[in-house]
Amino acid sequence: MSNLHVFEMKKNLGKIDAVLRILVGVILAYLFYNNYIPGILGVVLLSVSGVLVITGFIGWCPLYKIFGIQTCKVENGFNEDR
Repeated sequence: MSNLHVFEMKKNLGKIDAVLRILVGVILAYLFYNNYIPGILGVVLLSVSGVLVITGFIGWCPLYKIFGIQTCKVENGFNEDR
């Protein structure tokens, strides 16, 4: 047996947090595609919006994992169902 640790992706985003991420991501993408945020800043914010939407849909944020943050409720050792 090896000492490999399995990397777990347990949900750490609550419903409100996930919805806000998706909403902000969609708004940033809209602003970029309608040229309200042009240039390099627009591309950077478009990338951020992609990350926000993806993490909002999967319910897991790697930065929350690193910093030990969890916005979803945990009952009886299990994360809330979405």
